[in-house]
Amino acid sequence: MAERVGVVRTYSDLLVYKQAYRFALDVSKVTKKFPRREQFEIGRQIRNCSRSVAANIVEGWAKRNSAAEFKRHLIISIGECAETKFWIDLAADEGFVETKQASSLGSEYGKLGFMLHNLWKEWRKF
Repeated sequence: MAERVGVVRTYSDLLVYKQAYRFALDVSKVTKKFPRREQFEIGRQIRNCSRSVAANIVEGWAKRNSAAEFKRHLIISIGECAETKFWIDLAADEGFVETKQASSLGSEYGKLGFMLHNLWKEWRKF
């Protein structure tokens, strides 16, 4: 499990958060290249769910005194990872993202979902 690097004092110390944040930025850059009409359709969907992955880690961290709340937000993040992957695949199939780039992003979100699941299972270890 590679969820953290060193001492975890805040959510930003979690590797999973750092990855989620970076991927949200990557997705944002990709969607800016979409045709104008898709900037507000599929582009907005992809940006929203990719940003929600990191945002739910932050919100869960703030509520970590309640195990149920923290874990609930991690589950939401896992779902947002899967949704982001769906929208990326759809964008690729519609020709808005190159297949290679979509495959790479999809793979990264798959790994991120796995990391979140591990954190969900073993969150008390940090």
